[in-house]
Amino acid sequence: MIKRSLIMFFLMAVSTSALSDETQHESMHHKMKHGMNMKPLVEDNRISLNLSPKMKQHQLANMRAHLDAVRQTILLMAENDFNSASDVASKQLGMNKRMMKMCHRIGNETFKTMGMTFHESGDELAKTLKTGDLQASLRALNTTMTSCVGCHATFRQ
Repeated sequence: MIKRSLIMFFLMAVSTSALSDETQHESMHHKMKHGMNMKPLVEDNRISLNLSPKMKQHQLANMRAHLDAVRQTILLMAENDFNSASDVASKQLGMNKRMMKMCHRIGNETFKTMGMTFHESGDELAKTLKTGDLQASLRALNTTMTSCVGCHATFRQ
């Protein structure tokens, strides 16, 4: 009975969502057809780094790699493999010559500072993970993720 109710709820939600999408599409089509100015719902006031297309793709790939390193770190922590988690954090999030070079390639001083802070927090995370203390490791991971959130709140590609 509960399973059937959940299925019915899901089907109603999907059909309502589809109606909303269709209505939104018709509204957008109407605005475009009649030349009305379409403004974004939320203005993006973040600072553009004005990267070349090649550099933009390189930077995006680095950030995706950092995100995957965080995912791997969390998984390894969940498996109680703090040494491997520390290795991932150190090698993929911590400060090294490659990361330092990348931070310095971008001409914005605030970005450089935030990038260096992020990688230093990766080193601190790696060090904390070595202790095997889950609570301290989660706090260190929070510090690293706070760097990510702060940078993404400040800058855009």
